[in-house]
Amino acid sequence: MTESVQTGSNVSIALLHYPVYDKNRQVVATAVTNLDLHDIARSAKTFGLFRYYVVTPVPEQRALAERIGRHWLEGWGSTYNPKRKAALELMRVVPGLDDVLHDLEDVYGRPAKIVMTGAQGRTGNISCADLVGLLRDFDQPYLLVFGTGWGLTEEAFARADLVLEPIKGPGDYNHLSVRSAAAIILDRLLGR
Repeated sequence: MTESVQTGSNVSIALLHYPVYDKNRQVVATAVTNLDLHDIARSAKTFGLFRYYVVTPVPEQRALAERIGRHWLEGWGSTYNPKRKAALELMRVVPGLDDVLHDLEDVYGRPAKIVMTGAQGRTGNISCADLVGLLRDFDQPYLLVFGTGWGLTEEAFARADLVLEPIKGPGDYNHLSVRSAAAIILDRLLGR
């Protein structure tokens, strides 16, 4: 990308609704939720991300997400809440992770580095502090991938260039909503 970029604009976020696990560790496609659409878009805008991708292979779920987006981008909602419009302008709804990667490569002229996230620790995790240093290469696009349901599948993790360390509190409980986890991680990576 040859144009001048601001901090965070080489970073995008993808919310995967498939392939993810359910509570019984079955591979499923989860439902799109209105709160995730709005809240992650608002975090993406706050931290200067390039794009926010909502990824689901289910046509009806894509149609729902697009309809919600259109309400705030084109209709009455666009004048009622211009700040929400500005956030949802970052959102793209696509069927699969490959669609996200193709879009980013078209824009940046090089493949995005895939950074998977999850609540479970994995061997070789990268810390937020170490990832901050890598994000300073503004010509390199990065894609932060978050899962819904009970987390990303092993198949999804196999595509990672990097795996971000999990968010940990002082106790053993670790089951944040995806929109909370996204906000925390974006603040750690791109906050002032």
